[in-house]
Amino acid sequence: MIFKGNSLCAKLLDNGIAELVFDAQGSVNKFDQQTVSELDQATQALAANADVKGVVVRSAKSTFIVGADITEFTSLFALADEEVLAWVAKTSQVFDRFEDLPFPTIAAVNGFALGGGCEMTLACDLRVADTSASIGLPEVKLGLMPGFGGTVRLPRLIGTDNALEWMTTGKDRKAAQALAEGAVDSVVAPDKLVDAAISMLTDAINGDFDWQARRAQKKAPLSLNKNEATMSFSTAKAMVAAQAGKHYPSPHMMVDTVAKAAGMDREGALKLENQGFVTLAKSDAAKAQVGIFLADQLVKSKGKKQAKAASKEIKQTAVLGAGIMGGGIAYQSAVKGTPVIMKDIAQPALDLGLAEAAKILGKGMQRGKVDAAKMAATLNNIVPTLEYSAMKDADLVIEAVVENPNVKGIVLKETEEVVADDTIICSNTSTISINQLAKSLQKPERFCGMHFFNPVHKMPLVEIIRGEKTSDATISAVVAATLKMGKTPIVVNDCPGFLVNRVLFPYFAGFSKLVLDGADFVAVDKVMEKVFGWPMGPAYLLDVVGMDTADHASGVMAEGIPQRMQKIDNDPVTCLYRAERLGQKNGKGFYNFGVDKRGRPSKTPASEAYELFKPHCAQQQDFDKDEIIARLMVPMANEAIRCLEEGIVGSAAEADMALLYGLGFPPFRGGIFRYIETMGLSNFVALADKYAHLGPIYELSDGVREMAASGKSYFSHSA
Repeated sequence: MIFKGNSLCAKLLDNGIAELVFDAQGSVNKFDQQTVSELDQATQALAANADVKGVVVRSAKSTFIVGADITEFTSLFALADEEVLAWVAKTSQVFDRFEDLPFPTIAAVNGFALGGGCEMTLACDLRVADTSASIGLPEVKLGLMPGFGGTVRLPRLIGTDNALEWMTTGKDRKAAQALAEGAVDSVVAPDKLVDAAISMLTDAINGDFDWQARRAQKKAPLSLNKNEATMSFSTAKAMVAAQAGKHYPSPHMMVDTVAKAAGMDREGALKLENQGFVTLAKSDAAKAQVGIFLADQLVKSKGKKQAKAASKEIKQTAVLGAGIMGGGIAYQSAVKGTPVIMKDIAQPALDLGLAEAAKILGKGMQRGKVDAAKMAATLNNIVPTLEYSAMKDADLVIEAVVENPNVKGIVLKETEEVVADDTIICSNTSTISINQLAKSLQKPERFCGMHFFNPVHKMPLVEIIRGEKTSDATISAVVAATLKMGKTPIVVNDCPGFLVNRVLFPYFAGFSKLVLDGADFVAVDKVMEKVFGWPMGPAYLLDVVGMDTADHASGVMAEGIPQRMQKIDNDPVTCLYRAERLGQKNGKGFYNFGVDKRGRPSKTPASEAYELFKPHCAQQQDFDKDEIIARLMVPMANEAIRCLEEGIVGSAAEADMALLYGLGFPPFRGGIFRYIETMGLSNFVALADKYAHLGPIYELSDGVREMAASGKSYFSHSA
């Protein structure tokens, strides 16, 4: 044994070939600080051993190395700039020392080689992958850039254009594509991987392959003439500007770094990479995106733990109500392999539900994501029926009828009479109290809310709402079923609007008050989309939700939380609803919807909407972008804090992921709690107080004031 650590070891095989084997104590290999230190020690031990003529780097696990240990980032990035720079420089020099070993090296790549794992392969002279391999540099998804030499070695290995495309998109490459682009030298079957690596390394040792020339290329300036460099980097900058926009600094930094380092050798280029990495590590975007990653891990691990506790397996699902939503839920169950019965009282509704599933599959076929066999299997998994009796063997029934408590209550009662005693019953409701609906049932312990978001096949979130009588066994089984459907479950407690809609409606109320005070809804949409980063501004989102739905839901919220969410006099949403301007569903709301000359969907600000609002609004005036953002976001943030304080949601991390997955909260802001903390709690309190005169939705709880005064964080007990 040449070296033995906790995460890796090095030993001598035959013919002077050593192997460096990554085998961490956890389920995957990753570059935490301990592993980086061990790599350096192993490198020095290999260099000092006169018997070593070459090294094979491999993994003892089913995957190579998944990257850096992101759980260490939060504390690392909180250090002073010079300390972060010292850490990343020291770490990247470990990879340099490995690259400089006095004999050839080869990486034998299986499974994922991502981030630091990919950079480990790049530090080797040769790379062979098996057919299971996926190789890439996904740091952009964390608001970062490669920090262990990736921006230096990859462009010199596969060319600038390919390398920038890899890094700025963060997409990994399967083995065949990596081979075609020059990132690996060979692809073999998994059982041939180690033998192939030893064979290639032997050729290099014997001088049949010029490994020194390959290594020298990685350490030299980029071989681009002035015209090629100008063309390459200007194209990359334009592409990044179009795709990433201004809110995501990391892809811009990558292009600038590679461009500035083009004429430098490895040492100079790495210094630029180190500096760029530190700048990004200290950015709000990186804090937000690393926060999302950690919050997502927390939500996934919580979901898996709850699902593991499930004692009932869901083998057959039933959906009650076959409209767009019911059809979407039926599709989601069927496409993931669980047969589903779709029940309605009218044949046209069943036809609509089936048509919705067929439409989603048809679009998938057009994009090459779905083949004919998948389409047939999915549709065959959906059995439409007009009879309750068809559901008698269902393990899980999801009621998705009209959003009316009386209708839902009747349907739930009728359902309980035909299904088995242990069948779980859920309601897909967006606002109606689960405790109220549970009164319709003889066995409320087997009942909970299961709130899907529209369109079901695209929106990742399912809010699972625990009623006061819902059993743990019911929650566990529904969480397991949600995961099986390919969705992210977040369990919340019952209250009006639950979590997502409860925080959304104060945001809408802030918007309505702003319009009544003279703001132009088009200008508000522009600020909230272009500056804040929402996929849709509030007026456009209300048009998509539907004015009838929004008006009804705001009535439910007003009844449930009257002290803060009473209906607004002359609310623009209600004005549109009364004028039968329902939004996209009938082509007219805040905007008029149609098609342009090329047949593409269009939306234009509706003069009719301005006329409707005019008698109720102050004279139109321009509002500063910061005021627009504050007047909409403070009510949302305020209500999210109350949800956490009241125990409606378990953690700030879960609240952030719920808004990200359920509403499309801007990822570069990290979620509502990350947004508050990035602003600073004291600053948030001051901002809310500035607008407190506008009404109760701006009034803070004592809890947030105490948090701000004592310098506490909402993330101290979560991601």
